Amino acid sequence: MRWNKISDAVIRRLPLYLRVLDELANEDEGALISSQELGIKAGVGPALVRKDLAWFGEFGKQGVGYEVGFLRNELRKILNLEQEMAVALVGVGSLGEALARYHLKRYADTDSFNLRLVALFDSDPAKVGREVEGITISSLEEVPQKVAEQQIKVVILAVPADAAQDVANRFVRAGVRCILNYAPVKLITPETVQVATVDLSLELQRLAYYVPKNAN
Repeated sequence: MRWNKISDAVIRRLPLYLRVLDELANEDEGALISSQELGIKAGVGPALVRKDLAWFGEFGKQGVGYEVGFLRNELRKILNLEQEMAVALVGVGSLGEALARYHLKRYADTDSFNLRLVALFDSDPAKVGREVEGITISSLEEVPQKVAEQQIKVVILAVPADAAQDVANRFVRAGVRCILNYAPVKLITPETVQVATVDLSLELQRLAYYVPKNAN
């Protein structure tokens, strides 16, 4: 299947298109949208929109555009968002709790956001047993059991750098193959595991380069 040859850059843009279509579908699912309009709203060029979508099939007509509802449903299929997918979060500190609350609100507010937060974990015994928005915090020793029982497919790591690798290893051994990592460290995982790292400190340092030198 040629999907295996698709670059991660293409996959990263698909949720941008889906977000635009979600917003438009709230107004009129039967409306048409051109690649130019979709590109402008998603922040990419129209040629790139057409090229990205062409990897997965023919979804529109030249000179007519794409039907919003149809393309939205097709992107949900491509991104495996037709059915709910269970997500866990590890590290219920300030960042982790904020991420958990954001995730739950996003799930509640957006039909196509079928990534449901079902489990929280923390290594601090004082936090284990506490609830966040109705989800009880579990200990890391419970990872294998919870992953199996709740069929967890994705884990979010909001833990310190020195704990991230051990936590990742626990979930990989339990069968999880997708990790969203907020720890400022590169994780070592098997090739079968997909890792996305969001390093806030690196992004801030990158932005600092663009601050005018004479700025106060």
